[in-house]
Amino acid sequence: MRILGIDPGLRTTGFGVVEKDGQQLHYIASGTIRTDKQVQGDLPARLKVLFDGIHEVVARYQPESSAVEIVFVNVNPQATLLLGQARGACVTALVTCNLPVAEYTALQMKQAVAGHGMAKKAQVQEMVKRLLNLPGLPGPDAADALGLAITHAHAGQSMARLAAATGLQRATSGMYKAGRSR
Repeated sequence: MRILGIDPGLRTTGFGVVEKDGQQLHYIASGTIRTDKQVQGDLPARLKVLFDGIHEVVARYQPESSAVEIVFVNVNPQATLLLGQARGACVTALVTCNLPVAEYTALQMKQAVAGHGMAKKAQVQEMVKRLLNLPGLPGPDAADALGLAITHAHAGQSMARLAAATGLQRATSGMYKAGRSR
């Protein structure tokens, strides 16, 4: 199975593609989609670059599944909102390519790749290099994306079985709920 990992960001979105063959993982590709050539204030143009970039990666590498990092809330609410919009553009691109989308937190990815959730970027890069037998360190954004693909390769089937067995589902917060009336 070929898995595409996405580490969303408004300036730089990392991508990584791995092939799972039994228990073996093989590196296929990795890189970044950059929006810094766009005008900083032109959010729609930057989101289009991400959307189109994901489509290009999917067309080129033909993954069968995808994994995306779940956005965390940080100190700056404006930065969190912008990151959420970038993530939304990436997820929408994956869905329009008819790919199933799994979601993992940075903590889950770091635990799966480095063995503990507080791993630094350099540790994730080194472990991704070792796990995929790469000749050099991938960039930090590409390493996180490859880490997400590795996490999904190892945990994806177990998570799906657990969700099916326990009724574990994502909250229905995106569904319409009737509002109050006077």
